[in-house]
Amino acid sequence: MTILVTNDDGIEAEGLWALVRELRSLAPVMVVAPDKEQSAIGTAVTLYRRLGIRRIETPLPAVEAYSVAGTPSDCVIVGLSMLGGQKVGMVVSGINHGANLGDDVLISGTVAGALQGYLKGLHAVAVSIERAERYFMDTAARLTGRLCRWIGGNSLTGGVFLNVNVPNLPVEQVRGVKITRLARGTHTDVAEAEDDGSLRYYWLVRQRNGGVVDGQTDIGVVEQGNISITPLHTDWLNRAAPVIPEDLSHDLFEGLGEPGALELN
Repeated sequence: MTILVTNDDGIEAEGLWALVRELRSLAPVMVVAPDKEQSAIGTAVTLYRRLGIRRIETPLPAVEAYSVAGTPSDCVIVGLSMLGGQKVGMVVSGINHGANLGDDVLISGTVAGALQGYLKGLHAVAVSIERAERYFMDTAARLTGRLCRWIGGNSLTGGVFLNVNVPNLPVEQVRGVKITRLARGTHTDVAEAEDDGSLRYYWLVRQRNGGVVDGQTDIGVVEQGNISITPLHTDWLNRAAPVIPEDLSHDLFEGLGEPGALELN
């Protein structure tokens, strides 16, 4: 089984390679990622121009990697085509530099990359970490490795589509892992105007809404110092969200801080 990895921060992003380092111990990994940042690009695909694709040197041995002049969705479509007859078991997108919580999933390039895998019947995981100047990527990478091991070791009907958000904390400071639902009405998009005398410009600004946050939602859980795992699905295809057992939270969190290979019971 091959794991296809993408992101929306670009082929050189720190989070991408932290993720690949962890996943390559589980299965062969192929990286197909945008050649530049594609944050908030959503599910966009490129239909009316050619996509430039370039194989790149990687910092990790035995990892095949390509940069694509396109979106995360483009990358997954291209990657699955390139893998051809190889058995792809999973698409993992991330680690995104910044959380994708609540309404963020509707515009997130990270989530969209995973979505392309899910739409093709594959298991799909999008993983993000809270934005910061210094990232504890190891925390997010370890959790994702354990989660992917669990997915690969269980007979799940159809593909699972999971959105993972990790607080930017050292492993030992993470309080737990929670299965959550998306918070709703979480952001407001506004346009701020500028005028240089000849042309009027607008900057789109995305703001997190204030107020009390439900502690059972993805936002509430991450604010409490927990890792959030939110099962997603696509209603318009009438595919029910898979049932994720509550005891998975304990299994993932137990031993998260231990070095070396992490095994699930």
